Amino acid sequence: MKTTLKLVGTASLALLAAAGTAFAQDTAAAAPEAPQFALASETAYIFNTLLFLIGGFLVMWMAAGFAMLEAGMVRAKNVSMQCLKNITLYSIAGLMFWITGYNLMYTGVDGGYLGSFGPYAFDAVGGNALDTGYSTASDWYFQMVFCATTASIVSGTLAERIKLWPFLIFTVVLTGFIYPIAGSWKWGAGWLDGMGFSDFAGSTLVHSVGGWAALAGALVLGARNGKYTANGVHPMPGSSMPLATLGTFILWLGWFGFNGASQLAMGTIADVTDVSRIFANTNMAAAAGVVVAVILTQVLYKKVDVTMALNGALAGLVSITAEPLAPSVWQAVFVGAVGGVIVVFTVPLLDKLKIDDVVGAIPVHLVAGIWGTLIVPLSNSDASYSVQIIGIVAYGVFAFVISLVVWLILKSTIGIRASAEEEALGLDKAEVGIEAYPEFGQGSQRV
Repeated sequence: MKTTLKLVGTASLALLAAAGTAFAQDTAAAAPEAPQFALASETAYIFNTLLFLIGGFLVMWMAAGFAMLEAGMVRAKNVSMQCLKNITLYSIAGLMFWITGYNLMYTGVDGGYLGSFGPYAFDAVGGNALDTGYSTASDWYFQMVFCATTASIVSGTLAERIKLWPFLIFTVVLTGFIYPIAGSWKWGAGWLDGMGFSDFAGSTLVHSVGGWAALAGALVLGARNGKYTANGVHPMPGSSMPLATLGTFILWLGWFGFNGASQLAMGTIADVTDVSRIFANTNMAAAAGVVVAVILTQVLYKKVDVTMALNGALAGLVSITAEPLAPSVWQAVFVGAVGGVIVVFTVPLLDKLKIDDVVGAIPVHLVAGIWGTLIVPLSNSDASYSVQIIGIVAYGVFAFVISLVVWLILKSTIGIRASAEEEALGLDKAEVGIEAYPEFGQGSQRV
């Protein structure tokens, strides 16, 4: 009996083994092929494109930051106008940068002074331009939001007294021609790039160019009525410090895309490491700008000025933008701290010169932008002070002179300034037709 059971058991095991072998063979035959992973060039293309897109929407979010900052820094009767200007200038920048701006800045510059005219063409549907290392549409989008930032700078300086349509016409010229041509000199491989001029993310190319345009406009437009009197400077406090603070934090957040994505690559470990270093340096510079502005206003005025603290953050950010990668932490802190000093001393200097800058954009973007560009050789040995100065002067002359001519043409043709009655009434009621706070403004008399 045991022998029979043993034989039966042995036979059963043999059958099970045979069945298992056959099953394994069938399973192997039916198993799917191993997944095909992307090549290194394809992976780099994907991550580079992703960096442009993420950086781009962070910089686009800065448009909201500028809108909120300006809405808080102007008086209640002009808040709707600033909101309208900011959403419109962003839209104009997008259209103009496609119509001709991108090509003027990047196509066919070849060491010269400008590229080519005409609209820009994106990749075909499903395209894979591996030769560039990124999607062309992602690059266009990322560069476009920088263009819009330049126009936002002008908006704040000229607030509360400039008419809407002249400002929008100037925005067309600035975003379609002035900024792209200036940008081509460095980022488009133009003549300044050939000399070795260095501006990593745009302290001069974006911020100072916008600042020069704002300064030219402020000089032609003049100060707000009642700002400067025989008794000195008449304060005109903004409508909402919470909004201005929110706008500053939004700008601070967006700056990580502004500077970080200017690495222009995220396809290697080294690139990702550098992006993270840029984030850290950017944050440290902004923090230093705030702390210095707070301390200085306490020492000088015996009270801390919140608007100086907000602009100290922005000046620190602008200052580090020209070279956010190379500095050590202490160098980044130093660069940002000097930006805070610039704001505290330049704001009252402008008032002494009777140059009315509602939000402090000229100290923050123009003067701190010059500082940030000038100090690049401190941490970047490939840059030289002499070439940096040449670039700063070249951009200043070009942006200021062309902007001045455009503003003067607009002034002599359609006029750029609201009437004294409209300015007193507020541009929300005079031009926009919708007050930001009807319960507290003119509209409160009707409810």
